[in-house]
Amino acid sequence: MSDGPRKIHIEQQSGLGLLWFIGWLFTIGYAKLNFWGGIAGIFVWPYFLGDHMASGGALPPG
Repeated sequence: MSDGPRKIHIEQQSGLGLLWFIGWLFTIGYAKLNFWGGIAGIFVWPYFLGDHMASGGALPPG
């Protein structure tokens, strides 16, 4: 079949995960949350971020 070992190319993409983590840390600091509030923020923050982005993320007309 093949003459040698197969070459496998693995590419790790962690840019979005890093951006999410930075945003999560910023949110904890900005809201001055304690430890348990920060842990709850892991689950709650993506929901509110997604809700904001789904609505278009536009500012209200002024």
